[in-house]
Amino acid sequence: MELEFHQLDLRYERLRMRQPAREQRLLASLADAGQQMPIVVVMAGALYVVVDGHKRVRCLRRLHRDTVAAVVWEMSEPEALMFRQLLRTDATDSAFEQGWLLRTLHEDHGVALDVLARRFDRSVSWVSRRLSLVRTLPETIQHHVHDGHLVAHAAMKYLVPLARANAGDGIRFTDAIAPHRLTTRQIGRLYQRYLAGPETTRDLVLSDPLLVLRVADEIPHAPPRPDASGGTAPPGRRRVAPTRTRAGVAAL
Repeated sequence: MELEFHQLDLRYERLRMRQPAREQRLLASLADAGQQMPIVVVMAGALYVVVDGHKRVRCLRRLHRDTVAAVVWEMSEPEALMFRQLLRTDATDSAFEQGWLLRTLHEDHGVALDVLARRFDRSVSWVSRRLSLVRTLPETIQHHVHDGHLVAHAAMKYLVPLARANAGDGIRFTDAIAPHRLTTRQIGRLYQRYLAGPETTRDLVLSDPLLVLRVADEIPHAPPRPDASGGTAPPGRRRVAPTRTRAGVAAL
């Protein structure tokens, strides 16, 4: 069937991470060939709840289309969500996406943990770990992951332990690096310097992470300074106390 956008309920859009590069390719394909695959919806009163195809909906809206092709599954919302996930045989979902889905099924729809484990052919322990991840990590960090500003693997490897140790540190660190769309390797380097460095270095990581990365790249190739060991300055020159920023860079 053809549905108008005002008939759609996009409540489950938050369960999938945004991937700007893939979305741009889909946008180009839709502009060139039109919609080839219908979205999947289930009925909820007068609205149609989208369970698959949120990216297509966003792209069609950007193209100012009037309607979207859809197919209706005659089943409940939780059953549709689980069935959609089981159909994704080649899925490479992140742990966050798995956790968001499990939390929705468990908390919003009351599906028991053992039922979730059985339906997805996993252990109850696996389900509990995914739920723990999305329940303990601050929502502001998860929003950055969802919007594609942070690589999910980097968030799992570095931001989860940082936020668990100190939620405030995790949020400040994430807010500082998210606008720059860094790679996992870059985030790891900043994470190490933030943990091991003095307060000046930590402040610099938060205020100018790109500078920290540039300096870290240059340090192995920079010649040693004559007074690096802390000796007396050459005659006629007065030693200048480093500014806070210079001190932070020197500490790198």
